[in-house]
Amino acid sequence: MILRVSVVLTAAFLVLGGGALAQGAREPASAKALDTQTAVARANAALNSFQTMSASFSQVGGEGRRITGTVWVQRPGKLRFEYNKPSTLEVVSDGSTVLVRDRKLNTSDPYPISQTPLKFLLAPQIDLARDTRLRSVSSGADGISVNIEDSSTLGGTSRITLTFDAGITELKRWRVTDASGYTTTVTLAGIEKNKPIDPRTFMLGFMRPVD
Repeated sequence: MILRVSVVLTAAFLVLGGGALAQGAREPASAKALDTQTAVARANAALNSFQTMSASFSQVGGEGRRITGTVWVQRPGKLRFEYNKPSTLEVVSDGSTVLVRDRKLNTSDPYPISQTPLKFLLAPQIDLARDTRLRSVSSGADGISVNIEDSSTLGGTSRITLTFDAGITELKRWRVTDASGYTTTVTLAGIEKNKPIDPRTFMLGFMRPVD
């Protein structure tokens, strides 16, 4: 059960572990042209550029299965991942507690935000260099990636790659590898920032009906 919940939570976000480049970690050659401090500062600015955010997402797990859904975020602390059918899962945070919920089975498993990869994205002010173990910054054809590590998530250390556009103005994708080696990639689309969100979205007791 812990493994299943860990997979759901790491799939759900991300997001994010503390300090300077990890001792002994080698920065990829493609990152040499980048000023790491500037890149991280821009990544922080991109993540702090909204109080509310909604987007559709596509999630691919280690077994290659693709599922989709919608995510809503309201900082600080509130979040909801709702998966499209046939999945009936929801992940909801009201600011202090995260529920992994199955709407069909009517089950809810609570976890403190501090033990999930959600916590950094939901902080009042995001600072990757302060709150995560920064491993490297690299560039590629699909944008700029910030590679970090978090040792306080459920089940052990998670490694997380946040991929931004070339200008490091918007988060495009993240990849989480949990302590057991299970990797989940989430890609965002149709991002809308700073628009009002129905307060019920983040209520732990609010469950959308199953069709």
